[in-house]
Parts: sequence; structure tokens; C-alpha cells
Amino acid sequence: MENKSLLATARLTGLWYLLLAIFGVLGFLWLHPMLFIAGDPEQTLNNLTAHPSQAHWRLALELGIVASQALAAVWFFKLFKDINHWAAFATAGWGLLNAAAILVSGIALGTAIEMAAYAGVSASEKMLIIEMLTQMAAKAWSLGGLFFGLWLMPMGHAVIQSGRMPLWLGRMLLVGGMGYILSTFLGSLGISHALVEALTIPATIGEFWMIGYLFAYGLRPVAS
Repeated sequence: MENKSLLATARLTGLWYLLLAIFGVLGFLWLHPMLFIAGDPEQTLNNLTAHPSQAHWRLALELGIVASQALAAVWFFKLFKDINHWAAFATAGWGLLNAAAILVSGIALGTAIEMAAYAGVSASEKMLIIEMLTQMAAKAWSLGGLFFGLWLMPMGHAVIQSGRMPLWLGRMLLVGGMGYILSTFLGSLGISHALVEALTIPATIGEFWMIGYLFAYGLRPVAS
């Protein structure tokens, strides 16, 4: 009965993590670049005005990212609390802070969408405000990478210490977390290079590995 309950917790954790990935791909990677054009507030304003339904879908997906990140963080605590309480608490805490950072982006995007439809200011004023809000959203994502890296590291530590999940999964999450933290700091210094972007690849591998493992196996039974 205990193993069945643990497997159910693991699969629900995997579901929240999978939804986080889906919402992130649809909202941040696919729809966002279609609407919010970096450095071109006029085109961004035109997009938001011409496609209000897509703009609101972008905001809804951002809220989906926030909610699924928060739920995944809490369920990871439930999954790991009996293995390593400190690692479980750290995973949940950093995950919730990352969700809060993305919520800042959602607030900025929502305000930009409302500003595009507001009739009380001129087009030039709208473009100035929308550009500022777009940059705020972008910074919330880029600097929020610090918390995302931090949440992967105690997660990886819990996986390694448990002995109930693949050792290299835990190591991949640790390396991915360090890569996210390093790429965030390098980005804040204005360093833009393909190698900086490549630092997050181990995290992506570790995340999808974790999602698949949670659905397929959960936590293996404790060896007798």
C-alpha cells in the first residue's frame, strides 16, 4: 500500500512537471516570439492589437507555467521529505521562488496587453510603456533562471542520496542546475554566446529524464 501511494505521488509530481514543460514550450518558446518582438515596440503593439485572443492565450499560458511550477515544487517536497528533509525543503522553496519570478513576468505581460487596448494614451506612449513591460518580462525570465538552477541542485542531491533513482539522473540534475546558475550570471554580465546557452542543455536532459522516470517507476522500493 505504501509503495502504491508513493508511486501515485511520483506520477502526480511528474504530471505537474510535464505540464510545466508543455506550458513553457507553448507559451514562452512558441507564442511569445510571435507577439512580443524584442527591440520593436511598434510591431509588438501591432501584434497585440491585431491578435488580442492570442495575446490573452499567452498570458493564460504564463499563469499555467506559474501554477504547474508551484505544484511541482510542493509535490517534490512530498516525494522527497522522508529521504532528505533539507533537500525536499530546498527543492520546494527554490521552485516556489522561481514561480514567483515568472509571476512578475505574467504581471508585466498582462499590463502590456491591457495597455495595447487602452484608448487614453497615444500610440507613441503605448510603445514606450509596452517596450518597458516587455523588457521587464524578459528580465524576470532571465534572472529567474537563478532560482531554476537552484531548485535542480537539491533535487539532484535527493535523487543521489535516495539510492532509489538512477545515480546519473541525480548527477545530470546537479550539473544542469550549476549550468543554469552560471548561464544566468554570465547573461547578467552581458555575455552572449552559444556556449553560454549550451550550459542549460544538461538541465533539459535531466528534466525530461526525471519526468519519464517519475511516470514509469516513481521511487524504486527500498532494498532489503
